[in-house]
Amino acid sequence: MNKSFKTYAIIWALAMITFNIIAFVTPTDKIGSFWVGYAFITLMFMIQLACSYLFLKQDTKNKVFLHLPIITISYIALLVSIMIGTVFMFVTKFPIWITIIISLLVTAFYLIAIISMKPAINAIENIDNKVKTQTLFMKSLAIDAQTLTLKSKSNEIKQLSEKVYEAIRYSDPMNSDALTGCESAITLKFKEFEKSVIDDNLELAENISKELIVLMNDRNQKCKLLK
Repeated sequence: MNKSFKTYAIIWALAMITFNIIAFVTPTDKIGSFWVGYAFITLMFMIQLACSYLFLKQDTKNKVFLHLPIITISYIALLVSIMIGTVFMFVTKFPIWITIIISLLVTAFYLIAIISMKPAINAIENIDNKVKTQTLFMKSLAIDAQTLTLKSKSNEIKQLSEKVYEAIRYSDPMNSDALTGCESAITLKFKEFEKSVIDDNLELAENISKELIVLMNDRNQKCKLLK
């Protein structure tokens, strides 16, 4: 249990205690409609706590943002239930069957709204994870190329390294199985370029950098065809 949820649980418990004190010290007949309203509000308190746990356990800003609609609906559901439940508890003219039906309909409506959001959130998270995986090759290669510019020993080789880095940096980041062969060739050629830079071999680095940029351009053209 993270610290945020522990803090929220304390606030929630205080709110729940306050509700119970008000419910039982207020002079009113504790008949059927009172208990329906009391159970209705208590249930919504529990649902809201569960939604808050789901929201506060998220470990990234992106996940927190995606789960924001769930916590928002849970707060709205709690406020609505308090208003409706209070009427049931302290206005004793309502037949018990009406209070039960209204409570069930409101509970069902908000539960369906909350539950139906989860598949959409999961789908978005899966797409996000897929995009991260598909862009991993180019992002990793760009980091290696940027690091290589710092290892360059001469200005001439440094300029070559920067050209290669720019070519990689502004290339299409998306990946595909159809690009496996092309990317394997790029990986091998980049290793050759890296060795020539470390060895401070200007002539070899210049030749390999040209070949590497050609491979990158070829990959970009294939990316366009795949879209």
